[in-house]
Amino acid sequence: MRRAGSLLLISLTAASFSAAASPSPSSQQTVVEAAFTQDSYVPGSVALLRVWGAERITAVKVFHSGPERTRTMRNDLMNGAPVTAPVGVERNGKIHVGIGRWPSGLYFARVTATAGRIAFAPFVVRPPRLGLVRVAIVMPTFTWQAYNFRDDDGDGRPDTWYAGWQTDRARLHRPFLHRGVPLRFRSYDLPFLHWLARTHRNADFFADSDLAAIGGRRLTRAYDLIVFPGHDEYATTKEYDAVEGFRDGGGSLAFLTADDFDWRISVHGGVMTREAKWRDLGRPQAALVGAQYDTYDMGTHRGAWVVRRTTAARWLFAGTGLHDGSRFGSAGIEIDHTAESSPPGTIVLAEIPDVFGAGHTAQMTYYVSRSGAKVFDAGAFTLAGSALQPTVARLLANLWRHLAS
Repeated sequence: MRRAGSLLLISLTAASFSAAASPSPSSQQTVVEAAFTQDSYVPGSVALLRVWGAERITAVKVFHSGPERTRTMRNDLMNGAPVTAPVGVERNGKIHVGIGRWPSGLYFARVTATAGRIAFAPFVVRPPRLGLVRVAIVMPTFTWQAYNFRDDDGDGRPDTWYAGWQTDRARLHRPFLHRGVPLRFRSYDLPFLHWLARTHRNADFFADSDLAAIGGRRLTRAYDLIVFPGHDEYATTKEYDAVEGFRDGGGSLAFLTADDFDWRISVHGGVMTREAKWRDLGRPQAALVGAQYDTYDMGTHRGAWVVRRTTAARWLFAGTGLHDGSRFGSAGIEIDHTAESSPPGTIVLAEIPDVFGAGHTAQMTYYVSRSGAKVFDAGAFTLAGSALQPTVARLLANLWRHLAS
């Protein structure tokens, strides 16, 4: 047992987990993998980190993602501000990690093995109590695992519904491929975390699963604004209820990517199952978000947002120099468009015209609900991913100020 700062590591048994209880290593000879058994933890708690691989683990160190000034140049790399010193580990296996009195945010453990191999294991540190600040941020932890193409059971097929074979299941709390980095984290999620740190904005961070446990009423009492910076495509019924209840209680929402709250999933025993689109269940995403998923093109076509109605949201465009017809940013990948189920009074603030061909236009929307909630949808991938561009950075600052007031 060794202590370093506020990190406590206890190496237990050698790593030999049953296939039924946890995923098997992708390649015991060449890969070191790691994952926490929960998506989020509170300060002062003890997290369980599982490590797979034949090589001996030499050190574990924990970092805060976002405050670092290091530029991340690879998709299989995570950089961050260290919150602990590296601690030696005498044996592979299950490792207990003490969560320090760290600010709420996204963190990761960097696991180093012999031969210089590295694995990353991200996790959320949620606040010790709700409402320490009046803005909450939800990381897209369900969607991260849906896009995890890891072959957990070793049958040669990735264990996710995106792999092109008949399955609607994906395991949670498993290692990510690419040395443990969620798919496209560097492009989709990291710029927003950098923007938060560099503009000195504080927020309470949560994983998707946390919202269900909190519920809409408690969220409404604790927060004025909830921000979904990433691609939050999948939601359980309880999570959808909580966010809808928050909106109906007057809480504002900001969706900074596209295609949020599209599919209903259920979660049992650490496995999520994709069930149906919310629009086919009588609860279309556009009624919550303001617009709904239209289509995607895997990123082969991108375009600039074209401003449509500055007079409808002068607060958003203030100080940007943008006017009707101005272009800014570059986005695509997946897009949203208004629908019959969009709330009355939904305004299209900007568009990416015909980005995927005639009739497939991305729309940035805004509406105010009957409860007074203000709801913004970027409508394309991704405003959060462009957060460090000067014009987008100013838009985000304006949006934060308006929706949180």
